Amino acid sequence: MSGDVVKDSNGNILADGDSVMVIKDLKVKGTSVTLKRGTVVKNIRLTGDSGHIECNAEKVKGLVLKTEFLKKA
Repeated sequence: MSGDVVKDSNGNILADGDSVMVIKDLKVKGTSVTLKRGTVVKNIRLTGDSGHIECNAEKVKGLVLKTEFLKKA
């Protein structure tokens, strides 16, 4: 990681292992899955990019989400 601080849509600082909640319905590219608003994603992993996190959600493994659509749970 380049030392950038990763923040959610409300400005809360995120860390590895945090749980986040999706604030908008998100269509997952390449699948028929839609992450509904209010879905909680546990045990996130930070990437080198301050605008993205990696996670495993429902039936989708290795998902990368933009932090602008997330809030700390």
